[in-house]
Amino acid sequence: MWSEIGAQITQVTGKYFEIVDRQSIGGGCINQVDLISNEPLSKPHSPNQARYLVKLNRASLLEMFVAEARGLVEISTTTAMRVPQPICTGISHDRSYLVLEYLDLATKVSPQAWSEMGRNLATMHQCQMRSRLQFGWHLDNTIGSTPQINTWESDWAIFFSTHRIGYQLQLAQSNGGHFPKAVELLATIPQILLDRHPQPSLVHGDLWSGNVSFTTTGIPVIFDPATYWGDREVDLALTELFGGFPAAFYQGYDQVYPLDPGYSQRKNLYNLYHILNHHNLFGGGYQSQANQTIDALLRT
Repeated sequence: MWSEIGAQITQVTGKYFEIVDRQSIGGGCINQVDLISNEPLSKPHSPNQARYLVKLNRASLLEMFVAEARGLVEISTTTAMRVPQPICTGISHDRSYLVLEYLDLATKVSPQAWSEMGRNLATMHQCQMRSRLQFGWHLDNTIGSTPQINTWESDWAIFFSTHRIGYQLQLAQSNGGHFPKAVELLATIPQILLDRHPQPSLVHGDLWSGNVSFTTTGIPVIFDPATYWGDREVDLALTELFGGFPAAFYQGYDQVYPLDPGYSQRKNLYNLYHILNHHNLFGGGYQSQANQTIDALLRT
């Protein structure tokens, strides 16, 4: 498998690449991730050294990697946010893979860098759709390993209730989840979003702390996207779900693209999507958290 991956990197880049060293660097709950190099990883960087990240999963999940690569390219074309550039995707034996540019990432980050992250994200969100004022994307992708449906819709409330909350509830209930107020919630979403008519913005879609970092020179980086055109507030909401980003991030964002009134209420609805997805992926206490969020939304 590794020789085949090395050969494809050579073909795509036009530069001969042979894997001399490889190191597993984890990858979380979804994928295996390896660092590969044409020289021993123990050696200091040299002008001839090339390194790449390789994400691996089952062969049947190749389309997940294809969509991720296309999402990275779409974010990159905004020139607002730095992402690892995708090199190639493919299948070798029983594994699918995605090869990515390797970036040296920092372990310590200044408030100034977080502020720049916020400003850059705001600039990306200002890259709004001109030719097609609809919500969705040109192909379905994944949120974690869960399918994410991106069928185009002209109405944001319909898109979010049908392809985000409704789809996750359907999956959860088919897996034995119990959400007694699901029907009532879906009927209420159009009211919650009644006065919300956002311009479609290109969003990362899965913007939690594990999917952001900074290069050693302080440049903000985002990765592992679940890209689509949606309400920019979905990205900001998720940054708050698991502890929040530093204050400098939100201050930087607000300098470029201040949030609209009512965000503090809408963010709970937007984060319900991710809570339901965590229930579908991991089970545990997420069902209880989702039902508590649904109750709170119905009381507002």
